[in-house]
Amino acid sequence: MNPKFRSIALWLIPCVIILLIGWQILTASSSNTSQSSKASLTSPNAAVSRMSYGRFIDYIDSGRVTSVDIFSGGRNAIVEAVDPDLDNRIQKIRVDLPGLTPELVTKLKTEGISFDVHPERQTPQSIGFLGNLIFPAFLILGLVFLARRSNSMPGGPGQAMQFGKTKARFAMEAETGVMFDDVAGVEEAKQDLEEVVTFLKQPERFTSVGAEIPKGVLLVGPPGTGKTLLAKAIAGEAGVPFFSLSGSEFVEMFVGVGASRVRDLFKRAKENSPCLIFIDEIDAVGRQRGAGIGGGNDEREQTLNQLLTEMDGFEGNSGIIIIAATNRPDVLDSALLRPGRFDRQVSVDAPDIKGRLSILKVHSKNKKVDKTLSLENIARRTPGFTGADLANLLNEAAILTARRRKESIGLSEIDDAVDRIIAGMEGQPLTDGRSKKLIAYHEIGHALIGSLLKDHDPVQKVTLIPRGQAKGLTWFSPDEDQMLVSRAQLKARIMGALGGRAAEDVVFGRGEVTTGAGGDIQQVASMARQMVTRFGMSRLGPISLENDSQEVFIGRDLMTRSDISDSISQQIDEQVRKIVKECYEATYKIVSENREAIDCLVDLLIEKETITGEELIKVLEKYTDIPKKYRTESIFSK
Repeated sequence: MNPKFRSIALWLIPCVIILLIGWQILTASSSNTSQSSKASLTSPNAAVSRMSYGRFIDYIDSGRVTSVDIFSGGRNAIVEAVDPDLDNRIQKIRVDLPGLTPELVTKLKTEGISFDVHPERQTPQSIGFLGNLIFPAFLILGLVFLARRSNSMPGGPGQAMQFGKTKARFAMEAETGVMFDDVAGVEEAKQDLEEVVTFLKQPERFTSVGAEIPKGVLLVGPPGTGKTLLAKAIAGEAGVPFFSLSGSEFVEMFVGVGASRVRDLFKRAKENSPCLIFIDEIDAVGRQRGAGIGGGNDEREQTLNQLLTEMDGFEGNSGIIIIAATNRPDVLDSALLRPGRFDRQVSVDAPDIKGRLSILKVHSKNKKVDKTLSLENIARRTPGFTGADLANLLNEAAILTARRRKESIGLSEIDDAVDRIIAGMEGQPLTDGRSKKLIAYHEIGHALIGSLLKDHDPVQKVTLIPRGQAKGLTWFSPDEDQMLVSRAQLKARIMGALGGRAAEDVVFGRGEVTTGAGGDIQQVASMARQMVTRFGMSRLGPISLENDSQEVFIGRDLMTRSDISDSISQQIDEQVRKIVKECYEATYKIVSENREAIDCLVDLLIEKETITGEELIKVLEKYTDIPKKYRTESIFSK
């Protein structure tokens, strides 16, 4: 039946029942109109006064009763009696009887009193039947309606028998629209995954030399690097049945559901082998067992146990390749990562400059880009950006282009999009002259140190336009991707971060420094402490004194234990203070020596609100030696 007509019928049936009941009531009331009108004249409620049963018998014996009308099966009566106190007038009196007894009837006949017995009004049989039927009918209709509504809702009561079934999306040939040519910037990962596709398409190439198909491939990398995109490309290239689901879809609030879903998933996969199974965010179900306060989640652990058994248990699962993705490999159970389960771990890292350029080329195909815009310059300016970041960058630039009613994406739109992604939305320009001047000195202090130190990243631009929580910003951009950072570079970065506070100190005095350097100081403390405790760049020697913090849910200890003594902790604090103090003194000295250049740059920045790195260098060339004259290691003792 058409769902539309079925829903109409569900509402029409009770309406018809109500109409039938109403019709029966009307017909019954019309047939009893005369009886009702007649009875109303002699009804029990028409009596003026009441009389007890004993006095009623006395009235009969004394001959005062003239007639009796009995109602309600002998429970009530209306008596017409002569009252001598009212000049022997006839009065109607109500009497409550014990019942229509034979003795009363005999007594009335003996005394010659006329009496009449009025039967109770009977409801028609059809109305009684429908009245008894209406409540069960409504109850049944309500249950049917709720059942149909539950069936249309995922996980509703109507689908109670479906809890143990897998929620994986299945496709005989996944048409994702993504191929390996559409994935850029992760060439090493693509090469490993192309072999998996070849395993499925031409297994004889590998089995002829004794190679076995890998059972699992784990994609590991930070968010946005393209792990899910690679899985879509595998699905598009392989041409075999493809199952895709998230790790969180295994676990429910009911015990045993997750393990049942794992069994059902692999059962369906074996029926369609060779096939691929993609599990996104596998850390949702694959976390280390026995972890957390008071043990782990039993339901999640049983789900993981079933997954381990299905991947490489007693029966095995030939012809099924599992691809999983996670950005938290450190929390995964060791049994899940052993050979025989996830045989390969493919690292999908943030792309280098060549990878970023290829990603930009892919995402710029469907966008109108100005011919003068250099994608290579954009790639050089965006170190650390992932594939998702670059796609978002071009999309934000396209939105700005449409908002400004331009025909193509230009350099200004790219610059604004980069600034918005990194620092936040642009705020209103500053109007307070004193605050504007103070922020200008602070930002020029950062820019001066970054331009004069040989080991510091070059300045890209300085601006007084607020973005996000920052009232002003100084942008640095490295010349190339830095995989390793030297001790001199770390100290240069500490001095660059302290440049703003040093400029406030030199220009306005120690008593007028502001809270604007709060974020810079936190960054300085973090870098200096890592130099001492993790990188061995202090007088304590090349010793790692602090491990990465372990969170409670990973297991083992409720509280992290320190492996160092109190005396070593004190020495760590002393070395951190020593590094920061030396860097600040060197920064203060550089700012003091270049005070004239700082004043000139501040006037230019207040006038233009934004100056580029080239404009900054041109001004500095008039006051100091450029290229950069200071080398970090020569400024303070090692």
